[in-house]
Amino acid sequence: MNNHRLLTGLLAAVLLGCGTPVGNAQRSVISLEEIFQSAEANSVRLRPSFTAQEEAEREISVARSQRLPDINASLSVSYIGDGFITKRNFSGYEKAPIPHLGTGLGLNISQPVYMGGAITSAIEMAELKSTAARYATELQRDNIRFQLTGFYLDLYKYANLRHVVENNIAQARKVLEEMQVRYDQGTALRNDITRYELLVSNLELQLVRIDNTLEILNNNLVTTAGLPAGTVVVPDSLILDRALPQAGEAWWQQEASANAPSLRLAGTGVDISRKAESLVKSERLPKVGIQAGWTMDGPILVEIPPINRNLSYWWVGVGVSYNLASLYKSNKALAKSRAATQKSVEQLDAAREDVELAVRADYIRYLEAYEALKTQNKSVELAERNYNTTATRYSADMALITDMLDAANSKLDAEQQLVNARIDIIYYYYKLLFISGTI
Repeated sequence: MNNHRLLTGLLAAVLLGCGTPVGNAQRSVISLEEIFQSAEANSVRLRPSFTAQEEAEREISVARSQRLPDINASLSVSYIGDGFITKRNFSGYEKAPIPHLGTGLGLNISQPVYMGGAITSAIEMAELKSTAARYATELQRDNIRFQLTGFYLDLYKYANLRHVVENNIAQARKVLEEMQVRYDQGTALRNDITRYELLVSNLELQLVRIDNTLEILNNNLVTTAGLPAGTVVVPDSLILDRALPQAGEAWWQQEASANAPSLRLAGTGVDISRKAESLVKSERLPKVGIQAGWTMDGPILVEIPPINRNLSYWWVGVGVSYNLASLYKSNKALAKSRAATQKSVEQLDAAREDVELAVRADYIRYLEAYEALKTQNKSVELAERNYNTTATRYSADMALITDMLDAANSKLDAEQQLVNARIDIIYYYYKLLFISGTI
């Protein structure tokens, strides 16, 4: 764009002197990048996202642990009462003494070999959820950054508006002094002075409101960014050098398609849904594992009379299991998973469309802000010329006090609109950065 030199020349003089008049607190010139860094380190609103991301990363280790063998050990001690022997018709009762101390010791090991892809799919699912948690954190971080940008630029704007109102108050008081001299000479009416005093009073009230707004904005900015209490932020004028890119809409669309966290999050949602399908399909496949065990029990009760000794043996083998019910139960679960995947794909398409529309709209507003700046700059020039001409005519008794009031109000409005036009350029640039995921 050819607006670089124009915008820099127009903005530099005003923005260099901006400040936030909040009490006697320590004022600090802080760049927007430093605000971002402070928020990422100290923002209370970001901490839950970081914790959720850590939780999702630990879930990967939990899923991987399913590949490890299961080891079960058992130990039992029991009291065994005496038995008795009868005939099949329960006659011929005869007492059968049994050793009373019973012990049992066992060890079983099971190592999964093939689980139909369930373990691998579960690990990949956990990794995808970790990725989704990271994208969700990035999205929350970008939301906070854009909110901080709004506070920061509003601080800029109202600091400039304060400067404009102060200048208009000074000019109005100068006119009042001239009116008082003319009144003393009998060439001006007391009503003219009263009406201009009312203008000054309104400007002073506007100045009070601006100061209150600056204090609120500063408090919002400091709290959200996690800056030390009592900090008064003075915006850094070097932000002007970053707010003048040369890229066109196609470049912004490409950046948004590649980097927007909302699209990345939606895309990961599709991958998670597809992996859920794989988990359902794995239920239809057999499970294979290697099993081994050792046991020692006593006394040996299968003999008559019982043998008061321990019987120990070990075993190893391959176990195969298959859930036959999955043949008719998993169909419904699979249909549900496929519907969930379709929904995720549609949500991704909708998110992509929303991002494209937002980039298009904000890029148009971005270009419009440049045109508004040119127009408002010309309006300020004309309003200033009209005010000076009217003031000269009023001094020569060729204009009414109403003309002076109209000229002063027009000049104030034009200067305020110029401030807004300057800030709009920076605002829409950062909004494009926000939408494209590059803020």
